[in-house]
Amino acid sequence: MADTLAPISNQSTLLSGQRIAYGKHGQGTKTPVVLVHGTPTTSLIWRNVVPSLVDAGFEVYTFDLLGYGLSERPRDPSVDTSITAQVSVLEGLLKYWGLDEQKKFHIVGHDIGGAIVQRFAILSPGRTSIVMIDCLSLDTYSTDDAKLSRESSDQDHRARFREWFLSAVYKKAGFERGALGTYLDYISGPIGQPSLVQHQITHYDPKHTHEVSGRYHELGRFPVKLIWGEHDGWQKVSWAQRLQSAIPGASLDILPEAGHFSIEDRPEDICTILETFFQSLGGT
Repeated sequence: MADTLAPISNQSTLLSGQRIAYGKHGQGTKTPVVLVHGTPTTSLIWRNVVPSLVDAGFEVYTFDLLGYGLSERPRDPSVDTSITAQVSVLEGLLKYWGLDEQKKFHIVGHDIGGAIVQRFAILSPGRTSIVMIDCLSLDTYSTDDAKLSRESSDQDHRARFREWFLSAVYKKAGFERGALGTYLDYISGPIGQPSLVQHQITHYDPKHTHEVSGRYHELGRFPVKLIWGEHDGWQKVSWAQRLQSAIPGASLDILPEAGHFSIEDRPEDICTILETFFQSLGGT
C-alpha cells in the first residue's frame, strides 16, 4: 500500500471565520501563479507541477477549497461551499497574498477549479491569464456517478470511490501506487465521508456554469489556454472544443494517454505547456 502523501498546502489563515489551508512556494520574480484544484481532490493534485514552476522562476500559490482537504469542513450546513461561494474564498486569499489591487498573476484551474476561475475572471478586472484543465463549463456537469448516501459503510464508500477515482486516470497503476490512497483518506471516515456529501456532492449543480456561460466571450479579453486529457471520460474532449469556441482567441492542447486527472497522468507535459504559455505572454 502506498504511503500517505504529504500536503503541499500546509499553512493556514482565517477567511470570514473559516480556516483555509494554503501553500506559498518559491521566491521567483516572474508573474505569480495561482493553482485551483477541483473535486474530489485537493491541492495535492498540483504536487508534481509546483516544483517545475518554482524552478522556472515563478512564485506559486496553492490552497484547499473550503470544505476540502486540510481546509475547514464546516458543520453548519448554511455555510456555502459551492462553486459560486468558492470565488469569495479565492478573492480573500488573493487579498491575503497581496495579489489584489490590480496586480497581475496567472491562474490555473482544474475540474471545478476551472469553473471557479471562469466566474472569477468574468467579474474581475483584466489582470490575469487563464488556464483551464479538464474543467466544467456550459452544461457539462454530470452527477450520475457521484451520488452517495451518508449511510454507506466506510468499506463500501471507499470501494465505490476508488473505482470513481480510477476512472479519472489513464495510467491507473501509477496512480494506485501514488495519490489514490491519500485522496480516498480525505473523503472517507467519520469526517471525510459526510463532508464529501455536504461540501462537494450537494453542490454538483450545472447552475454555477450556466449562470455565466452566456458571458464566456468576455474571457476573450484574457489570454486563455485550455488543456485536456484525450481520454477524459468525465469532461469529454468535444466539450473542451465547445468551450474553446465560446472564448475568442482561446487555444486548446489535447494530451494523449491522459484522462480527466491529466495532471496525474502527464504532469511533465502540463508543466511544459504552462511554462511555454506564460513565456509567450512576455516571459514574466
